[in-house]
Amino acid sequence: MTTQETIKQTFNFSVNGQPQTVHSYPMKRLLDVIREDLTLTGTKEGCGEGECGACTVFMDGLLILSCMTPICQVQGLDITTIEGLADSTGLHPIQDAFYEEGGAQCGICTPGMIMAAAHYLEHPDSAENMGEALAGNQCRCTGYTRIFASVEKAFEAVGKPLPE
Repeated sequence: MTTQETIKQTFNFSVNGQPQTVHSYPMKRLLDVIREDLTLTGTKEGCGEGECGACTVFMDGLLILSCMTPICQVQGLDITTIEGLADSTGLHPIQDAFYEEGGAQCGICTPGMIMAAAHYLEHPDSAENMGEALAGNQCRCTGYTRIFASVEKAFEAVGKPLPE
């Protein structure tokens, strides 16, 4: 290990629109900073290897896996977690749809699935179809039927056509 990896440093970034300053080892995972240092436990760890998508968050509007992202890579950037999707008027349309359609089962994949679906709702041209948009997120419980119904309902709620 290099000296830089073993000495704590200060990192400034925002989470859900709030400025944050964290004193941490540079290679500490963003997932651990979010859950442990910032006590935002909505973001889940599924596999810890970047395979399941449970830890998905937005970094400057892009989908990233927080279990694979060291804190040193978020300096000056804006992170949005599942807690940051809702606003003062209520839940994000995709959160509402997951609730109404029963898109969540055990809850491990749900935050990452909702983040991926919210990105798809905001950027429908980011994927050829819903399956591709959610492909980085694995659910072990539902068989995806209710998840897909939730995404369809969210598109309908905001008045957007669902990409074919």
